[in-house]
Amino acid sequence: MAMPYDYLSGWFETLNDDCDYLGWSQYFIEGLKGLHAGKEGLELGCGSGAFCRLLQKAGYSMTGADSSLGMLNRAAVLSREEGLKIPFVQADASSLRVPSRFDFILSPNDCFNYVKGEKLASAFSHIRSSLKSGGVFWFDVSSEYNLREKVANTTCCDDRDDVTYLALNTLFEDRVETDVTLFVREKELFRRYDEKHVRYIHSEKTLMSALGKAGFTVLRTEGHRGEEKEGSDRLNVICQRT
Repeated sequence: MAMPYDYLSGWFETLNDDCDYLGWSQYFIEGLKGLHAGKEGLELGCGSGAFCRLLQKAGYSMTGADSSLGMLNRAAVLSREEGLKIPFVQADASSLRVPSRFDFILSPNDCFNYVKGEKLASAFSHIRSSLKSGGVFWFDVSSEYNLREKVANTTCCDDRDDVTYLALNTLFEDRVETDVTLFVREKELFRRYDEKHVRYIHSEKTLMSALGKAGFTVLRTEGHRGEEKEGSDRLNVICQRT
């Protein structure tokens, strides 16, 4: 079984073309302006770099970081195709180490669901050390409601001309394990690829405790793109290094 995103990286943005990256990034841009954040930003768990590219075009100086080499390679290709010079580095969200500090660190789209609960405080401490004084840390997780009530024990399918995506989601006490299968067209045949994803379920209380231990001040929490938290698929947490 392959590591997460070894194969999915090449198709990630294609299969997520309904998530409105443009509108989602505008939510972050407006929020960062409201917080008077600086212009030097790191996207942690950048994947194929969609948010990095959109924020760079909006005037921010972005760096992308991800643990998946497949995602980083894809991010570099897509950025070059759009004429953007964005550095991408391999880094693990649970033990981030970067050579310089940033005005803000953005980590959208479930990055910290891949970090075990007992490692959150240490992970957040590394992130705090990577921020300038007063720097903003903004991340989201798939909510408890989403993972326990909507994703748990379901099968998802997306059938395209060149790729078919299957995901079998199994709920455990503290996590959802997802077996992903891709069938990718290669000339007249389809080749099968398999990889496994494990997303840990984090309560808001758990996140607040870990952030407090790491020395962050939580400014606000909200649902996906600013909606109400109750019934939202995502929990956004906006905090600051003080």
